[in-house]
Amino acid sequence: MANRRVLILLSAFVIGAVIIVGGALALLPRGPVPASTVAIGGPFELVDQDGQTVTQETFAGEPTLVFFGFTHCPDICPTALFEMSQLFEALGPDARKVAGLFITVDPERDTPETLKSYLGSFHPSIQGLTGTPEQVAAVTKAYRAYAKKVPTQGEDYTMDHTAIVYLMGKDGEFIAPFNLKRPPAEAAADLRRYL
Repeated sequence: MANRRVLILLSAFVIGAVIIVGGALALLPRGPVPASTVAIGGPFELVDQDGQTVTQETFAGEPTLVFFGFTHCPDICPTALFEMSQLFEALGPDARKVAGLFITVDPERDTPETLKSYLGSFHPSIQGLTGTPEQVAAVTKAYRAYAKKVPTQGEDYTMDHTAIVYLMGKDGEFIAPFNLKRPPAEAAADLRRYL
């Protein structure tokens, strides 16, 4: 008798849990969230690693992968840029149809020359962007990214920052965070949908 009560209670619990989970899943949006509902990205004016002024219009007409980081980053940034490089390799000739942007969150140290030297170790489709502290703060805010200077020993510092790769569409609108933590061929197949 006691076993039967436990079984009935357990069954009622499972049925209730299924109803709650089913209801919650029914409320979730199907597919990607429309870009118009998420205010990420927007106009910017920065300088690339060759000292040329660029704006969001420079990259119009091609999907863009945007990553915020800095050249003194010990692990997260080089890993993300390596994974992005592998993605561009897997894209083959299609790599020319996609822009990769590495926007510094440390404009005090990351000059165009510093970015050019640093990015020489990664795929040539990845461009480094910098600017005045005000310009960098504006683009960081527009992308809802996070960056904060953190003092270390002596006069040195590091930067805490967002580690998301933003996928922006050909129209410059935010599509979704792009997952590089998978086989490059799989990431390339996913990205080709936006070419």
